[in-house]
Amino acid sequence: MTNLTHLDDTGAAHMVDVSGKPVTAREAVATGRIDMSPEAARAIRGGTALKGDVLAVARVAGIMAAKRTSELIPLCHPLPLTRVAVDLTVDDTGVTATATAATEGKTGVEMEALTAVSVTLLTIYDMAKAIDKTMTIGGVCLLAKTGGKSGDWKA
Repeated sequence: MTNLTHLDDTGAAHMVDVSGKPVTAREAVATGRIDMSPEAARAIRGGTALKGDVLAVARVAGIMAAKRTSELIPLCHPLPLTRVAVDLTVDDTGVTATATAATEGKTGVEMEALTAVSVTLLTIYDMAKAIDKTMTIGGVCLLAKTGGKSGDWKA
């Protein structure tokens, strides 16, 4: 019926069987951004937001989210992640998050990297919304992935 791997011949959703695939080193990098007022960016950069260290909490939230991706995205396989890193760059009008996820497994870690970025940005919103409720999150995308049957890819 389709070339989508998460649908069977009848169109029903199912988790892909990866049992016959080889274990390979895999890595994915994703990014996204939250735009905000200069006041909010200053508070985040200076560590003066009322809820505390926004960047530290957001970084930990992103790492935790990557580890729980299979609980959030219905057809994702649970993966033994070997690395998750969340890098944050603050400028005058927002924060850019970049997440890297890695594993040695039978399926990729793109969803883990994307989930890490998304939850990182949502956490920043939560922690700074008292300063700026008009913040916007966008640009969440995959930058690169390595390993697996489909090989390496870069945006």
